[in-house]
Amino acid sequence: MSAKIIDGKAFAAEVREKVAGHVSRLKEVHGITPGLAVVLVGDDPASEVYVRNKGKQTLEAGMNSYEHKLPEDTPEADLLALVKQLNADPAVHGILVQLPLPQHIDEEKVINAITPDKDVDGFHILNVGLLGTGQKAMVPCTPLGCLMMLRDHHGSLSGLNAVVVGRSNIVGKPMAQLLLRDSCTVTIAHSRTKDLADVCRRADILVAAVGRPQMIPGDWVKPGATVIDVGINRIPAPEKGEGKTRLVGDVEFDSAAQVAGAITPVPGGVGPMTIACLLANTVTACCRANNLPEPEGLTA
Repeated sequence: MSAKIIDGKAFAAEVREKVAGHVSRLKEVHGITPGLAVVLVGDDPASEVYVRNKGKQTLEAGMNSYEHKLPEDTPEADLLALVKQLNADPAVHGILVQLPLPQHIDEEKVINAITPDKDVDGFHILNVGLLGTGQKAMVPCTPLGCLMMLRDHHGSLSGLNAVVVGRSNIVGKPMAQLLLRDSCTVTIAHSRTKDLADVCRRADILVAAVGRPQMIPGDWVKPGATVIDVGINRIPAPEKGEGKTRLVGDVEFDSAAQVAGAITPVPGGVGPMTIACLLANTVTACCRANNLPEPEGLTA
């Protein structure tokens, strides 16, 4: 068996097209332009690239982009003051503070200072609680993207056995909650799970989000299962030359692709969906703020 490759890059382009359509209608019909504010503290190169891509795609979708770049040594109080200012700004519908933050800043305090309605990352404790109790919440972008791809591939997820390998607050836990809401039977596993291979082999849907390169080999995958690989790991690639690296997921792609029914590649799978869902969440936040119908196909 050779798995169907789930093309996250193409799917993300479709999501961004839907977002742009909703933005256009908000402008034309209601005179409203959604706005996303992104805050970057410090000069981490990977974060800078990510923030730049977010700003570019926000503008391409027709939304307003507000970027705030602060020095590495910015006091926590100054960052919290900026968040308070953005909370009060009616032109800003979504606020994202790029993580990780410098060690002297309490990440949880900053995340929970963002008003929940503008928390387009879905990390605020109130949104976490709303999601966990099945209520309307802002949903973290990466799990939302995974859910969209799973729904597109399967249609209904009802009754399927889903295993999420990873228990992070950013991916693993919210992913499990979303799968439960779609009536899957859900197991959360992790690196310390006993007989992890056997647990994975029972999954109709296997979501790998543990952060360990190629940890899950093909013989852990149930024949015909759908594999969503959230991992993005950089490993040495001596075949490319000295000091060169390449990106791999948490799943050993070549062997898994021979067994699975469908699989996301790394790169080009889940990754592109994260920013696309950030844009979708911003439009959703804008609609909720203005008591307008939420955009179909862009929410959980």
